[in-house]
Amino acid sequence: MSTTTLKPHRRNILLITTDQQRYDALGCNGGTVARTPCLDGLAASGINYRRANNQNVVCMPARSSILTGQYPSTHGVIANGVPLPADAPSIAAYLQSNGYRTALLGKAHFEPAFDLQRRWFENTMVDRESTGPYRGFEHMELAMHTAQPYWWHYEDWLHRNHPEEVEGFVRLFGPGGMNQEGGGDTGAPEVAHNPVRREHYHTDWVADRTMAFLDALDRDEPWFVWMSFPDPHHPWDPPASELSRVPWRSLDLPAAHPGSDEACRKILAEKPRHWLGYYEGTFANLEGGPPRFVPAQMTHDHVREINAMTHIENELVDEACERVLTHVAAKGLSHRTDVLYTTDHGELQGDFGLMFKGAYHCEGLMHIPLVWRPAPDADVAPAQIHAPVGQVDIAPTLCEIAGVPVPEWVQGAPLPTDPLSENQGREQVITEWDSQFGHIGIHLRSMWRDDWLVTVYLPSNGDHPGSRKISEVVTQLGGDVGAATVRYDGTEGELYNLADDPHQWHNLWDDPSARAIKSDLVADLMDNLPPVHDPLLAVEAPT
Repeated sequence: MSTTTLKPHRRNILLITTDQQRYDALGCNGGTVARTPCLDGLAASGINYRRANNQNVVCMPARSSILTGQYPSTHGVIANGVPLPADAPSIAAYLQSNGYRTALLGKAHFEPAFDLQRRWFENTMVDRESTGPYRGFEHMELAMHTAQPYWWHYEDWLHRNHPEEVEGFVRLFGPGGMNQEGGGDTGAPEVAHNPVRREHYHTDWVADRTMAFLDALDRDEPWFVWMSFPDPHHPWDPPASELSRVPWRSLDLPAAHPGSDEACRKILAEKPRHWLGYYEGTFANLEGGPPRFVPAQMTHDHVREINAMTHIENELVDEACERVLTHVAAKGLSHRTDVLYTTDHGELQGDFGLMFKGAYHCEGLMHIPLVWRPAPDADVAPAQIHAPVGQVDIAPTLCEIAGVPVPEWVQGAPLPTDPLSENQGREQVITEWDSQFGHIGIHLRSMWRDDWLVTVYLPSNGDHPGSRKISEVVTQLGGDVGAATVRYDGTEGELYNLADDPHQWHNLWDDPSARAIKSDLVADLMDNLPPVHDPLLAVEAPT
């Protein structure tokens, strides 16, 4: 890998990510509850990508796609139980080799968090008293969604400095976490009224640590900083002092909630059987939510309180972004700093009567916010881009900003900036899902094209290499083995015209009137699938 000669005043890069945030969380994308003036301002002064889809709908595969610029099939992290190899391609390492200072502050999650044996570096950094380097990031200070265990820097910091505030968080492991137990006003799953002080919450901590890293740099050093907020991913336990921002009793059900148990069942019955199975509790959504959670048991008030908590967390993220961007401006660096904002995946958030995430390829999980505010010195006009783009396009965009060639291992292309250029030569964006457990056997390939969304269900096959027996996993998490089994023969699928059916309530897969468009879309999808990692990476953790 060659090193590019440094140029004076190269553009800095601030990549901001959230976790499990919907496209419509932001006001600039149609959100009407959470106030997001900072991010709306970035979209107004930059480029808002209206059709950005992720490459996978859970954390590790999607985050690995951002880091590598590759599809999950290719980088090999097909699920949260498959760690990204330490020597995998990294855009951070590439930029570092080309003269950039690099850091990741907040949630990394390229390795399994459910790591009771402490096998991976991310989960041992505190024990090692380490802040990196790792994967091309010279400095890493990590945070997860909770205050326990004390494996990550934020959790350790809170335990050492404010131990009285630790118990207010929902636990990641053990009672109150990884299950359907709830709290708050309604007993909603994974909700708590958290007495932690606002300034000690992980959202503000991530912003504080980002600013501290920037303060340690020389003004003329170019930098790539990934600021990664753990919110609004569950558990939903923002500081109790902020709950008055969004009173849950004032919220309506989300637009894609069918409104009644009967309507939920009718809509879900049109989809392949694990959809209705999840709702009824006959299919355990082990790879996307608490293993014993049954959506049909959720009340409408549960949905309202969870959504209120989510909106509050979105507002806190927006305010943290404003703090950091103000700090960058005070340092006199705004004119040569590019800002990109996105997330790894969305959240069902009541759509179809469901909650959390999983093997459900729908707008709520696949359609993500993506905003790029180029450095003012770059002289790029604000725009709304409707061409389909994905997370694999972020890495090559960072290369373009840095003025370095795109490495050959990157599968994406730089994000388009001109809305008048014939759809930028882009027609489709692909999202993948592979269950890490052969007994579950769900393998999805989805493509958005021209307001159509098609999902092919590949035939269920055997265990992924190294996969633990599903009985061991389900028993460990306290579930039922039979409730975690589903098989598909490859004839099943989903097809939606999003222009006519934006909520995906009417599956046209078996509709005779859609036979021609279905055939065309399926052929296009299969012709554009990415190459598969050889050999397949082993599943090494239960989730």
